[in-house]
Amino acid sequence: MITIIAATNRSNSNTLKVAKYYQNQLKIKGVEAGLFSLEHLPADVLNTDMYGKRSEAFQKIQDLITATDKFVFIMPEYNGSYPGVLKVLIDASNFPDSFYDKKAALVGLSSGKYGNIRGVDHFTGVCHYIHLNILPLRLHIPNIKTELDAEGNLIKEDTLKFISEQVEKLIRF
Repeated sequence: MITIIAATNRSNSNTLKVAKYYQNQLKIKGVEAGLFSLEHLPADVLNTDMYGKRSEAFQKIQDLITATDKFVFIMPEYNGSYPGVLKVLIDASNFPDSFYDKKAALVGLSSGKYGNIRGVDHFTGVCHYIHLNILPLRLHIPNIKTELDAEGNLIKEDTLKFISEQVEKLIRF
């Protein structure tokens, strides 16, 4: 099972729009994928689900993570890295079995010109520590506001080409 993680808790985010595009591209290629937006993490996750505790609300998320074989992490740039809420998800999940020897594709996006290259690199280090195997083709989508049309669809030909390539490689990964 593939799960796409929209790695921000900001509502109506460009991250979620890109995550939905990935979900649609996988569906076109005959692969069903779930989508989980971090805006749906329990509001009190820091108090209820860290350090071995488990709430009923987070248990549903944990079950999703446990059932997932492959992830796609869509990460916006927050202060030169990935969002802290993504680290909270990783830290609240059971260790090591949540991610150990599973696979993931990484996608960074930003409003600036580097497409969250540093955040993807930072998150790659975390992934290596938890033994989450990373697809070598990591994407960086800069200037995200120019990449999307009014309906939230990705429109730039080179970005679409690289996403298609990454999706194909993820399916075979």
